[in-house]
Amino acid sequence: MTLICGIDEAGRGPLAGPVYAAAVIFDSNFIIYDLNDSKKLSEKKRLDLYEIIKINAVDYAFSFASVSEIDQLNILQASLLAMKRAYEKLTKLPHQIIVDGNFIPNVDFNNIKSLPKADELIPAVSAASIIAKVERDNYMKKLDLKYPEYNLKKHKGYPTKEHLDLIKIHGIKDFYRKSFKPVRDLIN
Repeated sequence: MTLICGIDEAGRGPLAGPVYAAAVIFDSNFIIYDLNDSKKLSEKKRLDLYEIIKINAVDYAFSFASVSEIDQLNILQASLLAMKRAYEKLTKLPHQIIVDGNFIPNVDFNNIKSLPKADELIPAVSAASIIAKVERDNYMKKLDLKYPEYNLKKHKGYPTKEHLDLIKIHGIKDFYRKSFKPVRDLIN
C-alpha cells in the first residue's frame, strides 16, 4: 500500500476572501469515481464527492492564508503558505506528495513533486482540489450572511461584472484583497 498525498489550493483568482488549500492522503489502490479538478465539477457533484472523500481518505486537512497575508506576500506565496499549513495539519505520513501546479510549498518532506494539471490526473490531488474549493465556498457563504449586499454566495469573490458593480456601490470592506488590481483601481 502506497500512501499518496495530494495538495491543491482554491481561490487564487477572487478579489475577496482567503485562499484555501487542502492535503488529502489516499491509499494508491483506492478508487473514487468521477474525481476531477473541482472547477470542472458542478457544485452538487463537488459536495457529493466532498462527503465521500472525507469518509474514505486515509487523512485530510485544509487551511488558508488570510487576505492580509495575500496582500503582504502575494497570492502565489500565500497559496504555498496555505498548502504548507494544510499539510502540517495531517496526522498521517504519506509516502509521496504531489502538488498541483509548478511550485512546491516549503514542507519538511523529501519525496515531493509538483505536476501541472495534477488535479485532473492524480486522485488525491483532485480530492484536495475539491476539499479546498468546498471549504472556501463555505467560508464565502458565511461571509455573505454578514454582507448580503455583495452577493458573495453567488460569485464567491470572483471578479464578475455584477461583483465589480456591487463593490462600486457598497465600497471595499476588509475582506477584499487590496493588492489585486481591480480593487486597487477602485481604491485609487
